[in-house]
Amino acid sequence: MNFTPRQRSARGSGAELRAEILDATKKLLARSGHVDAVSIRQIAKIVGVTPPSIYRHFADKDQLIESVVAQVFEDLDAEMLAASDPNESPMERLRQQGLAYVRFAREHPEQYRLAMTPGETAGAVDQVLTSSAFAHFAATITECMNLGVIAPGDPVPVVLELWTSAHGIASLLIAKPYLPWGDVEAFTDRVMRSICVGRVVIDSVLGVDVSADALAEWAVQNRRVS
Repeated sequence: MNFTPRQRSARGSGAELRAEILDATKKLLARSGHVDAVSIRQIAKIVGVTPPSIYRHFADKDQLIESVVAQVFEDLDAEMLAASDPNESPMERLRQQGLAYVRFAREHPEQYRLAMTPGETAGAVDQVLTSSAFAHFAATITECMNLGVIAPGDPVPVVLELWTSAHGIASLLIAKPYLPWGDVEAFTDRVMRSICVGRVVIDSVLGVDVSADALAEWAVQNRRVS
């Protein structure tokens, strides 16, 4: 395959070339829809370098893909922050963060799938996930606990509940887009609100040991009359 060689970089521009390689890989992932369809040779052609030039920045394709996914999830950090209005209550911000998480996953399906693939070691992707989505959820849930909206305690189990819900929604919307979801944003909002409200009711009203029958009875007694 023929391509125009990239002009020799000026000294100190290695970081710029690395960024170009990451950007080209990200675009190929988005266009091809699967990591197996992305090759070092393709990336080199887009950037305008030889394949060995890429190996000077990344040991192999796996390391390159991991770096791309990590970069994408750094963007998630910014989007979750942007979606959280500091003037809103912690519960409302929790809902906003959940919506931003699902929206981001839908917009970056291949990168999201790769990030959620089980691995034997905690690499750059896991570190980014822990420092962004997990950290934002945890901080907001801690605020809810401090206000007494959610029972005080270790926020980690609550974060995992919320994250499980957001991940489940995102994964199904990506894998089964043809199902009758209706308005996807509205559907996501209903599910996230249900999770948040359910946690508040169980913690603050009925107690964590409430049975399904007792919860149903409470719901009937307190049903809003139109």
